[in-house]
Amino acid sequence: MRDGKNVLISIGGGIAAYKVCQLISHLYQGEISVRVILTNAAQQFITPLTVSTLSRHHAYTDTDFWHNTARPLHIELGEWADLLVIAPLTANTLGKLVYGLADNLLTNTVLASNCPILLAPAMNTQMWEQPSVQRNWEAIRQESRYHLLEPSGGRLACDHVGKGRMAEPDQIFQTIQSLLYTQGKRDFWGKNVLINTGGTREYLDPVRFLGNPATGKMGSAIAQAALNRGATVTLVYGQSSQITVTPSPQLNLISVVTAEEMLEAMVAHFANADYTILSAAVADFKPAHYSPQKRPKQDISHSLPLKAVPDIAKTLSEQKQPQQILVGFAAQTGDFIKPAQEKLQRKNLDYIVANPIDQAEGGFGSDQNQCVILSQTGEKKEISLCSKLELAHQLLDVLIS
Repeated sequence: MRDGKNVLISIGGGIAAYKVCQLISHLYQGEISVRVILTNAAQQFITPLTVSTLSRHHAYTDTDFWHNTARPLHIELGEWADLLVIAPLTANTLGKLVYGLADNLLTNTVLASNCPILLAPAMNTQMWEQPSVQRNWEAIRQESRYHLLEPSGGRLACDHVGKGRMAEPDQIFQTIQSLLYTQGKRDFWGKNVLINTGGTREYLDPVRFLGNPATGKMGSAIAQAALNRGATVTLVYGQSSQITVTPSPQLNLISVVTAEEMLEAMVAHFANADYTILSAAVADFKPAHYSPQKRPKQDISHSLPLKAVPDIAKTLSEQKQPQQILVGFAAQTGDFIKPAQEKLQRKNLDYIVANPIDQAEGGFGSDQNQCVILSQTGEKKEISLCSKLELAHQLLDVLIS
């Protein structure tokens, strides 16, 4: 996802400029070549020396733009970049992008390049909510080369509380990784993707429950990858989930606790789904009896009657239409292929991701994973240990092929 990739970051004027320093450092440490443009306004918040130190490369300013060089600087930078990131994006620069204006190094480089562009705006809430700014934001959304990270809400540097905070560096970095993998393609545009993730909890009483160590990281990665490829995503997640998906108008998050709640949410959204991916670690059983009061330890120390929970995969496969794709996960130890093949047939899935959870550096809670993707028609794709985001993209490649 990163080998030989070049990311050009342009920093706009705003207090959020300091956050971009963390992003630059993260990119360099991730072995991604990074160069930086500082607008004149950005230099009121951070210095060229700061970003050149972090990127290990000269920081470009408008002073460089107007110097004589063998080739125009904006042409050189535009051809060098695999991805251009503008963060923080100001209302001023947004307006220039919409109307194709070019009066500085940043905007000239935009027009001299063909690579995808990632925009992360930051501004005062009143500025963000101005009708003119919103019109420009919706206009730029229609341009296929632009990828948008919505600002979030909270307390701003101006002490206002509202929308306008720039996406966090980790969120921007995650989106950069996706865009470097896809080269900006939106092959899931117009598709609805339904995903479940994390573990469910089946309570014995208000204190105790049956559960598992699933964190939801794999489902979050699939959701992020699908969003970055243009899909509309519904993500149903259990209480143990660590949801790291970047907020988007195309993302619908649904929190559940039990397997029955997860089934209800999945059934409610299944009919509209083009792709349904079942990555959650759903409990197989629940206590046969729930006590509204905490049960004394001696009452449950010798036996705990259980009963099966609803089978989400089986229920959805019985409702599936021919045009829908249903994907399951099989988390296994030891021989993980044979049980996955049996589950693939037994539950009438189109694909199953056989996931060995007893391998080093993979499994529950890890940021990495490996798997074998099996299809109903006999194809097999092995994915060696990689980040969960990269595995998510490789899974989507299989589904869209």
